[in-house]
Amino acid sequence: MIAETPEARIDALEEKIAYQDQVIEDLNTAVTDQWKEIDTMKRLVASLLDEVKEMELAARATAGREPPPPHY
Repeated sequence: MIAETPEARIDALEEKIAYQDQVIEDLNTAVTDQWKEIDTMKRLVASLLDEVKEMELAARATAGREPPPPHY
């Protein structure tokens, strides 16, 4: 086993901490970007659901007024 000096051990720990800080910052950015995208998708899905509901109501309202198709 190689004996390291306290200064070398401190330098190694500082290097690890710097790397971990960067990884944490990168992960935070990724999570924040994903939440923004999820929020956008939630709004889009809600909008699409509203459109589908409106189309269903319109289809039901006009279903009784439309004559049946001719049979050959």
